[in-house]
Amino acid sequence: MPPHQRASKDVQLRRVALSGLLGTAVEFYDFLVYGNVAALAFGSLFFPGADPATGTIAAFGTFAAGYLARPLGGVVFGHFGDRLGRKSMMLTTMGLMGTGSFLIGLLPTYATIGAWAPVLLVLLRVVQGAAIGGEWGGATLMAAEHAGERPRGLWTSFTQLGAPVGTLVSTAVVTAVSALPDDQFLAWGWRIPFLLSLVLFAVGLYVRLTVAESPLFSAVQKRRDAPRLPLLDVLRRPRALLLGTGAGIAPFAAQSVLATFLISYAVDHGYTRPHVLLGVTLASATALGVLPCSAVLSDRFGRRPVVAAGAALSAVTAFPVFALVDSGSPGLLILACVIGHGIAQSTMYGPLGALLTEMFDTRVRYTGASLGYQAATLIGGGLSPVIAGGLVQAYDSTTPVALLLMLTAAVTALTVWRIAETNRDRLTDGTSPVPHTPQGAAQ
Repeated sequence: MPPHQRASKDVQLRRVALSGLLGTAVEFYDFLVYGNVAALAFGSLFFPGADPATGTIAAFGTFAAGYLARPLGGVVFGHFGDRLGRKSMMLTTMGLMGTGSFLIGLLPTYATIGAWAPVLLVLLRVVQGAAIGGEWGGATLMAAEHAGERPRGLWTSFTQLGAPVGTLVSTAVVTAVSALPDDQFLAWGWRIPFLLSLVLFAVGLYVRLTVAESPLFSAVQKRRDAPRLPLLDVLRRPRALLLGTGAGIAPFAAQSVLATFLISYAVDHGYTRPHVLLGVTLASATALGVLPCSAVLSDRFGRRPVVAAGAALSAVTAFPVFALVDSGSPGLLILACVIGHGIAQSTMYGPLGALLTEMFDTRVRYTGASLGYQAATLIGGGLSPVIAGGLVQAYDSTTPVALLLMLTAAVTALTVWRIAETNRDRLTDGTSPVPHTPQGAAQ
């Protein structure tokens, strides 16, 4: 390849990686701002007739509504991404995410419009969730398909890095506004993080406009080989979809429990909001190092052993993490966040993007990877805060929550064991919806 062509491809790959990082940062900023504010304020603002515990569970119920819409978004945007192109869908999903978050910041509360307030909140969460359902798949597979022979784990990990970046930004903003007196925070301060999402959206949209279409998709389009219904192609051979979903359950359960539920639980049990948010911040800062390291290790040693090792670490540390949280010490609370979220969860999450994109052929990759990822977020992430809140309310103990994390870790570890290793496979643009099984891989 001539040097000028190689340089041009390198520039495009860096733009794609940055685009994926910014898109996921907007995604996690939007969802975690909601999770943080829901834990701190939405119970009283949108569900004022309930007792505090029930109001918090109801607020997390609207959190789950966004997750319920994600698989639908994965199917819809995956379909058009496989039929019409990756880039146009990435622009659309980012626009919907940013608009949904901004409108939540303008939403009247229950005191102003009564029952319409929670109804509109749920509708906006559904719009956000559907957009996010198509966002991750497009961003991740674009990085993988532009990477070519370069290490896909490393380059797709930039999309995964958007998670701690979005968490850091959202936590910093929420920390700043939560320092307001309670009456001011509840009156108008909670709106600021949602309105500021417009800045991230504008930067991300600008970068995405400069990104070229995936070369592998362009080859499929040139051959007029795009499937009429990519979802049917995926469902005809559902093994990859089911295994991809199972692989993602533990990372998302740990993420939701340790970055959303934990905030509400810790504040309700005597910790100050700044201490709790500092723990989330330091965990996200740790993840900035752990995510790319685990992705690079997966390029060298395989996706399966790295994800399985992270699941084992999550299971082993589940009880110690909640023992640290229950200690009442702010320092130990911060350590719990770093161990559970910053290290164990990030070890599982780093290689996940490469793992899922490598399980599907180019013709159906957007649909297959998106649907597997979003189904895992729904099962592992969307329901976990609600289940954890209900368990604590029923048993007045974090022991069932630790057992929940151990169960999800076991599901992911067992699932990954059944996935064929793909880190050295070439991404194809052929007609098989699932890559071949390498000789000697687990069946």
